[in-house]
Amino acid sequence: MQNKTLIKNANLVSDGKIWHSDLLIEDSFISRIEPDISPDNNTKVIDANGKYLIPGIIDDQVHFREPGLTRKANIYTEARAAVSGGVTSFMEMPNTKPPATTLEKLEEKYAIASVDSLANYSFFMGTTNDNAEEVLKIDTKNVCGIKIFMGSSTGNMLVDNEETLNKIFSESPALVAIHSEVEGIINVNLEKFKVKYGEDIPISAHPEIRSVEACYESTKKAIEIANNTGGRLHVLHISTAEELDFFRNDIPIEEKKITAEVCAHHLFFDASDYDRLGSLIKCNPAIKESRHKKEIFKAVLDGRIDILASDHAPHTWEEKQKPYLHSPSGLPLVAHTLNITLDFYHRGNISLEKIVQKMCHDPARLFRIGNRGYLREGYFADLALLDLDEKWEVNKSNIYYKCTWSPFEGQEFKGRVTDTFVSGHHAFAGGKFDESQKGMRLAFDY
Repeated sequence: MQNKTLIKNANLVSDGKIWHSDLLIEDSFISRIEPDISPDNNTKVIDANGKYLIPGIIDDQVHFREPGLTRKANIYTEARAAVSGGVTSFMEMPNTKPPATTLEKLEEKYAIASVDSLANYSFFMGTTNDNAEEVLKIDTKNVCGIKIFMGSSTGNMLVDNEETLNKIFSESPALVAIHSEVEGIINVNLEKFKVKYGEDIPISAHPEIRSVEACYESTKKAIEIANNTGGRLHVLHISTAEELDFFRNDIPIEEKKITAEVCAHHLFFDASDYDRLGSLIKCNPAIKESRHKKEIFKAVLDGRIDILASDHAPHTWEEKQKPYLHSPSGLPLVAHTLNITLDFYHRGNISLEKIVQKMCHDPARLFRIGNRGYLREGYFADLALLDLDEKWEVNKSNIYYKCTWSPFEGQEFKGRVTDTFVSGHHAFAGGKFDESQKGMRLAFDY
């Protein structure tokens, strides 16, 4: 017997339009989208009462900390939190302990997710200066891409060898995603502040240490390599206005060889927020002065920026309370990215259609994810049902991250995910989780 769920009286948001319709889920898929579908006796019915139904969010950059850093987070807790925020699929980064820089270590993460992840999942293969041959062995049909920490050190994952970079960009059919900062520039800046302040560097110096120049020069170099080799380059978490001129908006995303992502915190916060939140918003690349977020937002709207994601990167509360030099970079965000964008929507800064394009459609198109990211018959039923009018406050009772904190605690948002379906499974409803079915490994159409 098929598992059927009928969502009635919803406002569907997909393919650049909003329309009133019913939607029928059969097993893992959307089987019908019609104005008035009648259920049979075996169908579970949900009356949306005019709520908005969007495709499940595809977050192309998260750090779930497993293996090795599970005091901060793990795949189980963070995937669960993601689902509460309408994220039905995630792509996780390789800088765990040990890092996912071999096929064996990569597959160990997939094995964990197959048992523990409530959301659909994929994992990036990590690079070092000497593992290019191993990287090029990945199966592009079931691995989302390759991650390079280009010119910025994370453990042993700094990649600055020209031969390695050229080999990966020229020979890999997979997308190459980069963290783009020049470590040498950062280190020079840091030494200047150490001379001035000693060990007591203020958090406000973070955007000057991890500077505009550090981002710009790294991105410039990466684009030169991509252009020379013909590789597919995806620049993660753009944080400066200066980098925007590198990206195009005059061709479809499927034809772009060079693409870009922005993360919600770089649109929401600016340097003035360090006084209030301190190291809670310390991240790499740094949140910078307000002119950058304004220009980046324009690039989201005009198509130079292709994807809006989270860079969810939790640390414990105790770690984040340490002085600047010892407080780690990163903040938990995956469950609240949609709320940030809905805040922009309620201000009149962005449409629902554009939010869905940047968080659902375009990640699916860029990564070539089969049959996800849209509300279409025959596609996987990855769905989030939204009450756009509900006002709610972020507090400990509704924070599902293992770290148990958020920089948004005390913040009131308007608009909330009431239900999330993952591959047809009703995984989240009214603040409660159904963990009887796990997410699926994402497949890619290369």
